[in-house]
Amino acid sequence: MTIPPLRQEWPKPSAPKPIVVIGTGGIVKDAHLPAYRRAGFPVAGLFDIDRGKAEALAAQWGVPKVFDSLGDAARQDGIVFDIAAPPVAHRDILAALPEGAAVLIQKPMGMDLDEATATLRLCRERRFKAAVNFQLRFSPMMLATRDALAKGLLGRLIDIEVHLNLVTPWGLFPHLRVNPRVEIVSHSIHYLDLIQSLVGLPKGAFARTYRHPSSDLADTRTTAILDYDDDLRVALSINHHHDFGRRFQDATFRFEGDSGAAMVKLGLLLNYPEGEPDELWIAKKGEEPEQVPLAGRWFPDAFIGVMANLQRYVAGEDAILETSVESAWRTMAIVEACYQSRSIAGAGIEEPPIN
Repeated sequence: MTIPPLRQEWPKPSAPKPIVVIGTGGIVKDAHLPAYRRAGFPVAGLFDIDRGKAEALAAQWGVPKVFDSLGDAARQDGIVFDIAAPPVAHRDILAALPEGAAVLIQKPMGMDLDEATATLRLCRERRFKAAVNFQLRFSPMMLATRDALAKGLLGRLIDIEVHLNLVTPWGLFPHLRVNPRVEIVSHSIHYLDLIQSLVGLPKGAFARTYRHPSSDLADTRTTAILDYDDDLRVALSINHHHDFGRRFQDATFRFEGDSGAAMVKLGLLLNYPEGEPDELWIAKKGEEPEQVPLAGRWFPDAFIGVMANLQRYVAGEDAILETSVESAWRTMAIVEACYQSRSIAGAGIEEPPIN
């Protein structure tokens, strides 16, 4: 099989607007700012309640301005706001922004569906052009997979499986310790978002999350099944604690159609945050898989795409805002269904009678 060229990047806006980043945590240092520099997107300034942290990051990346307050940051004209703060701060920050602003909001869109609904309503009331940073959709490997599906290389999609068996350094995310929900809403949400962007909302969800004795977090392992039509199976098996060597660690997406299959390696997650190269393999039925050369990685390249789409949408160059707050709300609805199903007891199983 000869694999045709597959789309791996989102077109950039013809006239990029300056970006004001609100929040200067690790994700900004490791992904947002490297992506914007690579894409040539100007960053006008940073704001963080910890001014010293913002100043250090501005010096490192040559950002010209550190704002004294959120109000000062919000008064800038002709810019795009990148809210890279935890969900607990989202609505207060949004309330301070000018009506009609263009906004990229860090995922998740709240910790539960009620919070997501409140954020959606606020964005509508203030007429924001608002997207949520579900950037996995824009990674080269997933853009190429989406294009392969659109070109019919896999036929009709009948199976999606996510399998993670690896070690995640949860110590890098100390803010998660207080959260009653962790794994699905903070991590597997990426996979649920990608799935709903491809095949829409499921009819229901069956999920169970688990603690791990080595962690003080609420839950770090997940098994989930999404209920679509009878011939579309969607399943996730997520374990962040396989600390027994690299050999059997795994981070893969499998997309299987009735005439072909695609296997995606999420290299970033193996030895995170340094990671390994991402991979995409495509096979037709009865043939050996062929590897698709990838032009970039999930981090930081996908962060270019999500900002490019927002800016192009604001400028009228894109008709659809791919990760709009409406689309993100649908992802949060799946997340909520997974957590709700966790509290519903399944069919009981009893020991056989002795006599």
